Amino acid sequence: MRTFTSYSEVLSCLGQEVAVTDWITVTQQQIQLFADATGDHQWIHVDPERAAAGPFGTPIAHGFLTLSLLPRFFESAFAFEGARMGVNYGLNRVRFPAPVPVGSRLRARMTLQQAERIEPDGLQMAWAVTIEREGSERPVCVAESLIHSYGAPH
Repeated sequence: MRTFTSYSEVLSCLGQEVAVTDWITVTQQQIQLFADATGDHQWIHVDPERAAAGPFGTPIAHGFLTLSLLPRFFESAFAFEGARMGVNYGLNRVRFPAPVPVGSRLRARMTLQQAERIEPDGLQMAWAVTIEREGSERPVCVAESLIHSYGAPH
C-alpha cells in the first residue's frame, strides 16, 4: 500500500501507474449475494448447473459486481495521510471486455490521469482503472473512476 502525505505528492504522479493491487478471488457466494442484493438472478450468474452448459462453461460474475470491487481495490492500494474523508464522485466510460468466471483471481492497475484541487482542502482525481483476470490477456473491466479526497495536507 502506498501512503500519500500530501496532495502535492499525489499531483507529482500524474500520468503514472500508481498501484497494482493484490489478487482477490471471486466466489460463487459473492456472486449469489450480489444477485440477492440487486435482484439480478440471471442464470449465467446463479445457476451453476445451467451455466456449466452455457456459453462460458461456468457461472460468471455480474459486470456490476466486478465494477463494485473498485472501492476495495482503492482501499488496498493507497491512503491519504490526514484525509478525513474520501468520496466516490462518479465514473466516466466503463467497459467489460471479458467475463469473470467463478473462481477467477482479479487485481487492479491504477493510473492517475487527472487531479485538481477542490478548495478549501480537497482534491478531485480521475483514475484509469484496469481490472485484470489472472491468466487472461484481456481485462475484465476498464473504467475511469472519479474520487474526491478531503482534508489531507496540501
